[in-house]
Amino acid sequence: MSLSSSAYRRPAASPVAASGRTELWKQAPRRARAAVSTVAAGPAGAGSIDDFELFYARRAVDRFRTLLGRQGLLDLLAADIEEGNAFLRESARTSDGAFKGGTTVLAAKGLTSGEFLAWMDKAFAGDEKPLLAAHPEHYVMGTDEIGARVVENIGPHVADFSMGGWGTDALDWAKDAAELLPESEFPRNMSSNLFLADGTVVGRALIQFGDTADGFTANLTVYFPVTCPDEVLEHHLRHYAVEFRNWIVAAAAARA
Repeated sequence: MSLSSSAYRRPAASPVAASGRTELWKQAPRRARAAVSTVAAGPAGAGSIDDFELFYARRAVDRFRTLLGRQGLLDLLAADIEEGNAFLRESARTSDGAFKGGTTVLAAKGLTSGEFLAWMDKAFAGDEKPLLAAHPEHYVMGTDEIGARVVENIGPHVADFSMGGWGTDALDWAKDAAELLPESEFPRNMSSNLFLADGTVVGRALIQFGDTADGFTANLTVYFPVTCPDEVLEHHLRHYAVEFRNWIVAAAAARA
């Protein structure tokens, strides 16, 4: 199975401030020489050094998740979650119900959208481990009486929110969304609100799937309050690309 992705919007370079170091900026800039290192001999396994590093990084993250457990992670991240939720709550307040969105598009081969979504339904109803494994910044993910509970990064902020309201009046916004695609081409679509424990809606999601001759296309749209910095939206578009790529790969492996 192969998969390609594209995430719209790239952030502008951030200005750099160096208090007390202005004299360095008066010097003529030096052009850095790119350093490149590749494996010439040694490892028998296939892959680049980047591939090796990714394997070890994933293994380390899985080890810490396993040792800490769900409650241990929640306890460890409690202060971060409080801060992240406060940021999103304030963004929602100052945006007065207005949202901005972006879309990541994935093209998958090797299975249909129906097969993938069946795997997703089973994963959310069972062990959260395959859901967590899809992204290093997934901390809690599963379904309870409210909906799908998620603790993950929203940009640089760790947030604890639920995704729910599927198919209810609270989702009337999706009917008029500019990103809504023709049902004839994308017959499988779902929308959701992202809300905090106090009911504050801090985001929205619209995901749409359409089969192709050799797989399917996924249009993954997320919305955040308009006062959120653009980098929050940009990083979640990247987040979508990572997690859904890995979920699709896992779904295909489960069918093999």
